[in-house]
Amino acid sequence: MRKLQSFIIGVVAIILLLTFVVVRLNHSSNAGSKVLNIYNWGDYIDPDLIKQFEKEYGYKVNYETFDSNEAMEAKIKQGGTAYDIAIPSEYMIQKMKKEKLLLPLDHTKIHGLENIDSRFLDLDFDKNNQYSIPYFWGTLGIVYNDKFVSGDKIKHWEDLWRPELKNNIMLIDGAREVMGLSLTTLGYSINSKKMPQLNQAINKLSSLTPNVKAIVADEIKMYMANEESAVAVTFSGEAADMMAENKHLHYVIPPEGSNLWFDNIVIPKTSKNKTGAYDFINFMLKPENAKQNAEYIGYSTPNKKALAMLPNSISSDKQFYPDDETISHLEVYKDLGPKYLGIYNDLYLEFKMYRK
Repeated sequence: MRKLQSFIIGVVAIILLLTFVVVRLNHSSNAGSKVLNIYNWGDYIDPDLIKQFEKEYGYKVNYETFDSNEAMEAKIKQGGTAYDIAIPSEYMIQKMKKEKLLLPLDHTKIHGLENIDSRFLDLDFDKNNQYSIPYFWGTLGIVYNDKFVSGDKIKHWEDLWRPELKNNIMLIDGAREVMGLSLTTLGYSINSKKMPQLNQAINKLSSLTPNVKAIVADEIKMYMANEESAVAVTFSGEAADMMAENKHLHYVIPPEGSNLWFDNIVIPKTSKNKTGAYDFINFMLKPENAKQNAEYIGYSTPNKKALAMLPNSISSDKQFYPDDETISHLEVYKDLGPKYLGIYNDLYLEFKMYRK
């Protein structure tokens, strides 16, 4: 009898232990489902929007940043962190699709896509927006300080070669950007895969070296705001930040052509909280949130309803919201493939080493 009682007690104890374990596992699973892992560029969202999203939807957001598309891609490919949201650029979206690093979007779960300007939907790098939702867009151009150089002398890429700009130009540190501006001055595509054209471009860049004071990244904003150089080549959003700090700075999009870039929201294959990912996408598609984000970041919003809510001083500024004629001369970066991406990087490194 005692053996039977002991057996029953043992069974009950095991059941209670298993019940406890199941409850704990369920609790952990539910807690995990309320965590959203976001991988984004540095300083690329208003922190107040993160807090607002957490409050409205009950999620805990883990926010990590990257400094290049390639670094972001490598980390997602490694799969160490289960990112639910990432924000790559157009050519990288094209590449990540080929590598099967992205989940296709269920458009029945997306609300507010109609708020996006149709010009920024169904683009070549992601037809029918199967994998991505527009976040910000912008251009590559020239910033100049009117205290040191007249605006009528800085209108085209070719103007960077002016002798009077010796040791007075800062370049954004990017192979596609620097090679692209040289290709454009020669009348070629920024996505050229023709070696004679690429060799011409690097030869032309070699003659620019006397004018190049530095090749820098994020610190270019501080240098230009502090008037440490007369001219810089940078992105429109960076230009907006500089101009907010120094009234003598102006931004120019060369009419012969430049880069038109897009950063879009995607759901990586690593996602473990797809519900949260769609909640975040829908949250950022709301016009009032897109407006707030655009004002904080300074880049151009693709959300037409948000644009209508922005102050006229911003929405009518053709430096950052260029007209269709200007846009028609701009090109989007395409995925060059490993071979030509390597060639661009090698030629760019040659340029950087030559100027030393």
